[in-house]
Amino acid sequence: MISRIIEWCAHNRFLVFTGVLLLTLAGIWSMGHIPLDALPDISDVQVIIHTNWEGEPPNIIEDQVTYPIVTALLAGPRVKAVRAQTMFNDSYVFVVFEDGTDIYWARSRVVEYLQTIAGRLPANVHPAIGPDATGAGWVYEYVLVDRSHKHSLADLRSLQDWHLRYQLATVPGVAEVASIGGFVRRN
Repeated sequence: MISRIIEWCAHNRFLVFTGVLLLTLAGIWSMGHIPLDALPDISDVQVIIHTNWEGEPPNIIEDQVTYPIVTALLAGPRVKAVRAQTMFNDSYVFVVFEDGTDIYWARSRVVEYLQTIAGRLPANVHPAIGPDATGAGWVYEYVLVDRSHKHSLADLRSLQDWHLRYQLATVPGVAEVASIGGFVRRN
């Protein structure tokens, strides 16, 4: 069978070269016109809700902030899962939507549900949704280290919050610069 194909190609060189040329031109044309994503985003459509409640332990935050938010969002349309993490001063709720859900539609549904439960949360607690970015967008992490031991953790956090953060936010494609760790100065 293969020998017959090779023999046919040898007798019909013009057709073979013409076919190869047409396939090559079609490949070059398709590379310029077919949208390709080098790093496809296969992450879930999710909206992150961050709530900060300074000075409160995780069990109080869990009972008065995280639990009401999670229970309200479980009934949301096209919600696949709701996950939560509570720690000292902070509550994070991750609302995962079904595949194919528009991210802006999902964000607006979460905002609507947060408005309905605002009266059930403590007065000084204000949940906020995270930036318009996907889970695959967490690209770079860095640590500020003072090898000279002249600066405290509060100094390093202030450097991050008041200088580095704003400079990094000007880089094209950066949606958010999140600060984690250190000690936030209180005046």
